[in-house]
Amino acid sequence: MLTVRGLSWKLAGGRTLLDNVSFSVREGEFVGILGPSGAGKTLTIRAIVGLTAVQSGECVFTGEDGNDCDTIRVRGEGLRIARRQIGMIFQGLQLVKRLTALENVMIGRLGRVSPLRSWLYGFTDGEAREAMQVLDRVGMAAFADRITASLSGGEMQHVAVARAIFQQPRLYLADEPIANLDPGNASEIMRLLQSLSREALVVGAFHQPEMTSRFCTRVIGIRQGAVVYDGPPRLTIAQLREIYGAELEGLRGAEATHA
Repeated sequence: MLTVRGLSWKLAGGRTLLDNVSFSVREGEFVGILGPSGAGKTLTIRAIVGLTAVQSGECVFTGEDGNDCDTIRVRGEGLRIARRQIGMIFQGLQLVKRLTALENVMIGRLGRVSPLRSWLYGFTDGEAREAMQVLDRVGMAAFADRITASLSGGEMQHVAVARAIFQQPRLYLADEPIANLDPGNASEIMRLLQSLSREALVVGAFHQPEMTSRFCTRVIGIRQGAVVYDGPPRLTIAQLREIYGAELEGLRGAEATHA
């Protein structure tokens, strides 16, 4: 279980970026966070993984040792241990483009490998086979030896998901993972995330309510840093307007999907 409670962050000039953001995620849920640009979606994701230091609040999830970990308060080695159990999938991919797809996947487990071992001989043949199995799971086994820079955007995002899977996390966080993808690749990534929710917690920030309505089990709406909706994924037009305001008119497919 993941519990996010009271995340707050206000700039010195008085502007509020996060305003008491609170929610919980239980086993089997695929939770999508929706909101207009600048609403606080990415800040919330970054706070959960400990990449953004908020002024108050807590993000607690149960680790592989059965103990609870608060990524807001833990520091040093404790934070590194917590991050090993959080698989991040970024909009910007964060892949090493000069490496092969298979090598990028194996990087996902570097946090579990001692520095000495990684320097001396890296990963074992068994781990390479595991990474190939993960690539096969996301439909990318045939591209294992391809240099990542030669892949399309959709193919690279599949590799990024495979890297997160190979990490063997307890929690997956996806920050706008389908923002730059065509509808076909976007649907494939959403199906993969949906399947992962049967194995671990999955929370993603999205800007496509038509996709969250199809694949997520629950939606959280954030506007001006505050949670304004938390409930079923298929929202009414009125609920979408409460979340997006004037920006709703520019959302592709929102009117048709939620009419």
